[in-house]
Amino acid sequence: MTFSALMAGCGGDEMPVAVLPEIDTSNPLLAEWTTPHATPPFNDIKIEHYEPAIETAIAVSRAEIDAIVNNPAEPTFKNTIVAMERQGALLNRIMGLFYNLREADTSDEMDAIALRIQPKLTALSNDVSLNPQLFERVKAVYEGSRRGLSHVDVKLLEDTYKSFSRSGAALADDKKEEYRKYTSELSEATLVFGQNALGATNAFAINITNEAQVAELPDFVKEGLAAEAKARGEKGWTVTLKAPSYGPFMTYSSQRDIKEKLYRAYNSRAMGGEFDNSQIIRNITALRMKIANLLGYDTHADFTLEERMAESADNVNSFLSELRTSTLDYGRKDYAMINEYAQSKGHKGDVMPWDWAYYTEKYKSEKYAIDDEQVKPYLQLDNVIKGVFLLAEKLYGITFKPADNIQVYHPEVKAYEVYDKKDLLAVLYLDFFPRASKSSGAWMTEFRGAKVVDGKETRPLVSLVMNFTKPTETTPSLLTFDEFTTFLHEFGHALHGMLAKGEYESLNGTSVYRDFVELPSQIMENWATEKEYLDLWAVHYQTGEPIPAELVEKIVAAKNYLAAYSNLRQLSFGMSDMAWHTMTTPYEGEIEPFEVAAMAPVQITPVVAGTAMAPSFTHIFSGGYAAGYYGYKWAEVLAADAYSLFKEKGIFDKKTASSFRRLLEQGGQRHPMDLYVEFRGHKPETQALVESMGLK
Repeated sequence: MTFSALMAGCGGDEMPVAVLPEIDTSNPLLAEWTTPHATPPFNDIKIEHYEPAIETAIAVSRAEIDAIVNNPAEPTFKNTIVAMERQGALLNRIMGLFYNLREADTSDEMDAIALRIQPKLTALSNDVSLNPQLFERVKAVYEGSRRGLSHVDVKLLEDTYKSFSRSGAALADDKKEEYRKYTSELSEATLVFGQNALGATNAFAINITNEAQVAELPDFVKEGLAAEAKARGEKGWTVTLKAPSYGPFMTYSSQRDIKEKLYRAYNSRAMGGEFDNSQIIRNITALRMKIANLLGYDTHADFTLEERMAESADNVNSFLSELRTSTLDYGRKDYAMINEYAQSKGHKGDVMPWDWAYYTEKYKSEKYAIDDEQVKPYLQLDNVIKGVFLLAEKLYGITFKPADNIQVYHPEVKAYEVYDKKDLLAVLYLDFFPRASKSSGAWMTEFRGAKVVDGKETRPLVSLVMNFTKPTETTPSLLTFDEFTTFLHEFGHALHGMLAKGEYESLNGTSVYRDFVELPSQIMENWATEKEYLDLWAVHYQTGEPIPAELVEKIVAAKNYLAAYSNLRQLSFGMSDMAWHTMTTPYEGEIEPFEVAAMAPVQITPVVAGTAMAPSFTHIFSGGYAAGYYGYKWAEVLAADAYSLFKEKGIFDKKTASSFRRLLEQGGQRHPMDLYVEFRGHKPETQALVESMGLK
């Protein structure tokens, strides 16, 4: 079968037809999927299927590109721009599985395949973007008449042209070869960076056999550590650097010597040793700079920010500085407050970073009479899922149906059909618990996006991957409040994907500017502290009693606890990112002092020698947030301002929700500031965020 959705004929404005290579349909990755909603047949897919399928799909993509290039007809929007949008469908389908599973359920074999196929994928990308005949066709359409094109068509046309020009298409031949070399090296370096970060995270653990050292821990923490030890064939309790293990131990344990070891290990991951990323960081930043220079930009940040709401490095730095000025004094007061509190409890000297979670949790418990143990019984995972689905139903009228007939990639994953009235909106996969084969953190991804081809609509396959507290032999999965807000956050991304409407997949869902993509996720976090919402579903997992009003009030009162400190911490990550990506000459020095200097303007806790986050900062060195980490704070400003309209009109107000849904549906089809102003009525200001933190 043909996966490129091409029409017969090649004259005039008809779509070009590719002469495809032979396709081995016995390989489930290459065969037509006859599963419900054409979902991936995970039960049939084996590790040995990936590499030959990817190589075949690359060949198919090359044939499709050749058909566009060699089309004798004059270039038109349909036979060139739309054809470009549709080509690569088979490869996109396969890579949508492969890359997502490499994060959620990887193996050594998958990592090895990734290293082998990455150069081939980079070569394909370069062969497309640097093809002079193809660029000439795109350029001809771009410079021609736009009569009859919709605003979405024009956006696709402009994006396609910019994609070529920003990928070296206009370079001289010798410069194109440099571009190929640099991008190939960069793709491999970022891949290795991520593998090293995961390897370093998995490589460290502390096994505790002295029961006295865990006696003070809450039962859920001890049970989790015991389960980890048992899984490793060890006695006692084992602490790892995975979030559900590391975080609770640092929060509830008073064992400073163990915590210091954990902190130093966590904050020096991939910094030296077997999984050292130090030189890889130097290579990545140098290569990004060289690529930017080739394309006519002084720095990687200049290149990247041209396609962001912020528009320039100066604007980003001014934005970060504005938030720093508004919150620095408050952040210092936060640290002084915890320092004074710790010393009142007998702590000697200043509070160190490995003490921070312990004393902030104790202060929170005393000041607000609330801690995770009080809240967790009301946040049983199964019930939280119902609560999150209920919120989507109340806001947007969509419903969720368990789909046991849909295959999943791991036994812990659950699939749901999502409906808008009677129409299928999407398939949603939920994957909640940590495992050695899964990267840390939480994220939303898609196996397939929304699109319309020849009048036939394809709905998205969306996946949410988390690392939440696992159930034990005696207790179901009970989420911390932070885990609950993380769920809401990622679900906001999922809504962005599931509600997408539009013909072109590259303009739908989360295919938006990086500093806009976090608005739909961050705005969802606001409902986590709304009593009106929690009262609808949050009940004690044993007694069925609704969450007490006074507990909700405590949650609300504690919402802005240490908000200034947390804000400064996020600013430090953004400043580090900008420092790495505004360099005009390659950096040859040590990683640690560079990072210390970059974060100094917002550093309020003691600096710990021998640590640095950069070697494991996957967001900017192996993810898509290079020169873009500031976007989290940028989106917080958007979200604070946007949610104020819900607060004004009602947190379930149908008119407001319908207006926000229109923003979500349009994805990247329009400039994000236009979408935002259409929803809110004005441009956002940082003061909205400062006020939302209770800092007036």
